[in-house]
Amino acid sequence: MAAKYAGGCAHVHVTSNAEPIDNHECHCNVCKSVTGQHTTHVAFFNYGDLNVDHPEKINRVPFNKDNPNGPLEICVCADCGAALMLDDKQKRIRVAVPNIMGYDDAAFPKASYHAFWDETKGYPSPTDGRPVYGGLQPSFVWPKGA
Repeated sequence: MAAKYAGGCAHVHVTSNAEPIDNHECHCNVCKSVTGQHTTHVAFFNYGDLNVDHPEKINRVPFNKDNPNGPLEICVCADCGAALMLDDKQKRIRVAVPNIMGYDDAAFPKASYHAFWDETKGYPSPTDGRPVYGGLQPSFVWPKGA
């Protein structure tokens, strides 16, 4: 049976049948720097819900170049260099960026809110009717790590 969410590349497959625990449009400067996008659709999964078939084929690089020892790492394919997921060293979450990491973006639920927006970025607040927050939505609770 095919996974509900499937991404990755020809060498490493990243899959989940679980729903994301958070699904937002990110406006943070780190996402902008890493993706080159104005905003980025980001889906958080519980750590154990996003599965990798060949973890031995993953290279890891810091997600935030200004905080290289931070908890998140970008996982890329050792064979082709494709971005696969963000992995949390504390094993709380794994993150899919559907339009960059080989997923069918249309298969994901629409991002339910805007995260990490702030007025100093020089563009107007989103007006699409979804809530806009300066961080993650207030009801988000980080899962316990392993």
